[in-house]
Amino acid sequence: MKPGIHPDYHPVVFRDSSTGKQFLTRSTATSDRTVEWEDGRTYPLLTVDITSDSHPFWTGTQRLIDTAGRIEKFNQRYGKRQK
Repeated sequence: MKPGIHPDYHPVVFRDSSTGKQFLTRSTATSDRTVEWEDGRTYPLLTVDITSDSHPFWTGTQRLIDTAGRIEKFNQRYGKRQK
């Protein structure tokens, strides 16, 4: 690997803005905000809108779409008209 071309990975805390859950991971992202983690160290804090803690796919609160009803409505509006 070439030296000096790879990003610097460092520990960062991500916080879900809707649930408040935080998790510590490594990232190339930086922030001016910091937070003290459970181990007593201070890490950069990045607040994100959605994580696996609040995403509908992972939480099981995903809405099911009535595709049959939507197709029928489309055909009624734009489908072939009978003579």
